[in-house]
Amino acid sequence: MARCLPAAVIIGGIVFDVLTPPKYSSAPFFVSAPLVAASLLSLSATLLAAVAALAAIVTLSLARQAPEVGESVTEVVTVVTVGALAVGINRVVCRGNRRLASVRSVAEAAQRAVLPTPPARIGGLRVAARYVAAQADARIGGDLYAVQDTPYGVRVIVGDVRGKGLGAVEAVAILIGAFREAAEQERTLEGLAARLERALQREGARRANVDQAEGFTTAVLAEVPPGAGALRIVNRGHPPPLLLHSDGTVGDTHPRAPALPLGMGDLGVWPDRVEQWEFPVGSTLLLFTDGVTEARDATGTFYDPRPRLRGKQFRSPDALLDSLTADVARHAGGRTDDDMALLAIRRIDGRLRTAPITHKRPQVTGRTVRLRSPQVHND
Repeated sequence: MARCLPAAVIIGGIVFDVLTPPKYSSAPFFVSAPLVAASLLSLSATLLAAVAALAAIVTLSLARQAPEVGESVTEVVTVVTVGALAVGINRVVCRGNRRLASVRSVAEAAQRAVLPTPPARIGGLRVAARYVAAQADARIGGDLYAVQDTPYGVRVIVGDVRGKGLGAVEAVAILIGAFREAAEQERTLEGLAARLERALQREGARRANVDQAEGFTTAVLAEVPPGAGALRIVNRGHPPPLLLHSDGTVGDTHPRAPALPLGMGDLGVWPDRVEQWEFPVGSTLLLFTDGVTEARDATGTFYDPRPRLRGKQFRSPDALLDSLTADVARHAGGRTDDDMALLAIRRIDGRLRTAPITHKRPQVTGRTVRLRSPQVHND
């Protein structure tokens, strides 16, 4: 439709000139055609629209029975002037579009580096993830997710950093990096949460963009251990995940004792509480940030995913997230105020396979540290 719009304006000008008395001028139609093309189309299309508009107005001026020479010359000069301006406007618009495309590509590369798409299958689990920005041109923000296959089971984090901008992005990078390392080393979720807390405090003191005074991150840490169909969760002030069972029932994972978000350790020290839930084959764990639950409709009603998912069955985690994000968009009328990060994990195998332990203690004999390869001598 955009490509046809300049031609439609020119045709409309011709029809207007033919059907109206000579005292009515059709010049506004021919002047607007190259301007429309300048903002929507390429340089060649803009030039074509300007030439077509000029040819049309010259032809109509010559075809009039009693042409007004002064008025006709004014109309032609106006179309030529506006056509030249349209070419310049088109160059400015195209340059801006190229810069915007470059910024978008850099932002998308940064998001892929900070929040890489998890594999579709990890051990006996199928995984799907989505990141939906509140603004159409935004590609990265303060929401985060990660999935890690560890010797202690498949571990997951979904979180939401307070604030926006570069500080939130840096906090996301800190948490994802700390999670990747600590998930492989810490035997318990309590230890993993403590490592993330220390990482935020340590890097917050080093980096100027990380808000250490008022910054915090709500997060859910989940673990699917090998063996029995169980699910372990540590909730740090985050919206509780949902458990979608194969029969269409929806269960919640509300923590029995609420905990403060990550990054608020200066307010006090308390033990993290790991809570365990049944996670049988065919069930799906749905984790999300508050961009889902804080989406409002025209009346101000918040979106509640639990009743909307009850009784429904989805063929895959991807289908679940596609349906959920579309439903949130309909509820909010296509406009949301916050980013959304979503993660869906379905158990499809009764015997979960985990990654082998790769970090081993070195054997020390005398003053020589012996590793498999290479050998390191402490002289």
